[in-house]
Amino acid sequence: MENSYKFYNNTDCKYYPCHKNIKELNCLFCYCPLYLIKECGGNFKINKKGIKDCTDCILPHVPEKGYKYINNKLNEIIKDKK
Repeated sequence: MENSYKFYNNTDCKYYPCHKNIKELNCLFCYCPLYLIKECGGNFKINKKGIKDCTDCILPHVPEKGYKYINNKLNEIIKDKK
């Protein structure tokens, strides 16, 4: 599979599918590397306990788009830290 390093699907996971309304769910970023970033660009909410809730965010799980977005965002953060 071309670009297989960008996509992983784990249908055996007990939480699969963890997000609805995605035809091809990319599990590569099951735990989003942008979770600790305040301005991650995803569709998150802050719950009553003040914890970031990413339940409605599908950004890291959309094939092609999520991989590219996350890598670009991480590179942007790294450049800002230099």
